[in-house]
Amino acid sequence: MNIILTENVENLGTIGQMVKVKPGYARNFLIPGGMAMEANPRNVKELEHRKRQLERKLQKLTQGAELLKKQIEALSCTFAHRAGEDGKLFGSVTSMEIGAKLAEAGIEIDRKKIVLEEPIKTLGDYQVPVKLPAGVVATVKISVIPAE
Repeated sequence: MNIILTENVENLGTIGQMVKVKPGYARNFLIPGGMAMEANPRNVKELEHRKRQLERKLQKLTQGAELLKKQIEALSCTFAHRAGEDGKLFGSVTSMEIGAKLAEAGIEIDRKKIVLEEPIKTLGDYQVPVKLPAGVVATVKISVIPAE
């Protein structure tokens, strides 16, 4: 089934792109979620008009994401956790804690967008990527220090 994307869909395409997907995926997920519309002749004609609007929407989304990226990269998060003598933490620093620390700084990010392959379990400095809309990736600086 051919559909026209009205939003960026990860691993599928970008706004305004016409893609072919399985009918069930389109009918049950993409179209009801407002992420796509069916690519019938009327919608294909309408696509030309909507493409200009979607490009403006993407441009605003990209500008907002770039601004958010600058805010995130200017920030440095410090976590104080109890640690053993060898530098291993009793516990770990998770994406949920990083998300809470960003929220304290006034930056609301879904914790699922914080790309932490596994929790941080040792002391030190880390660079953690954060996925933002429009394919923008920011990097937040994390410092894990021993608690006193």
